[in-house]
Amino acid sequence: MDLLSFVTTVIIVTASGALTPGPLFFATVAHGAKLGAKGGLAFSIGHTLVELPLVLLLSVGLLTVADQPIIKLITGVAGGLALLTFGAFLIWDTLVKKGNKITLRGIASRSPLLVGLLFTGLNPYFIVWWLTVGGELIRRGLMFASLGGVIIMFLSHIWMDYAWLILIAYLAKKGTSILGNKGYKALMILFGAAFVYFGINFVISAL
Repeated sequence: MDLLSFVTTVIIVTASGALTPGPLFFATVAHGAKLGAKGGLAFSIGHTLVELPLVLLLSVGLLTVADQPIIKLITGVAGGLALLTFGAFLIWDTLVKKGNKITLRGIASRSPLLVGLLFTGLNPYFIVWWLTVGGELIRRGLMFASLGGVIIMFLSHIWMDYAWLILIAYLAKKGTSILGNKGYKALMILFGAAFVYFGINFVISAL
């Protein structure tokens, strides 16, 4: 896999973690209504303070065994099945839920950075994602260029978190209804289909 293919794969696959609405997303909307883009930036930094150490820990754990067939099988199948599940549910939720509006008001904290940290670290979806989908991307990064490949993978992923959370916070302050936007729903369906495709690809590659 060349650099461009690797980075492209990481960007598309990690969208399943970055763009899928969750606790951090709704917290960003709630705080963004008051703080705007600055609030989104603070949330992103808090998110990174949890995510980066987790990625490094997983990388060290996989460093010496990344090329073992059993590790490739486990991470590939687990990551693939997780992506298939995330993609299917994303498409289902987008098609089934109608008239979805953001009604969250007020989070009990004055620090968006702290809330971003807590909503990331206490989110089961976030942990499961990095142990499955993220674990396979880390393994591929290690195979691509050892720890340097993991750094490339992380940078290819983390910019999306910053861009997305800052955008959401900015639009929330402007009073835009994010979840009611048809373009957003179309984007979610597109990403859901992409997740299903890469999920199948992960499983086939592992087997």
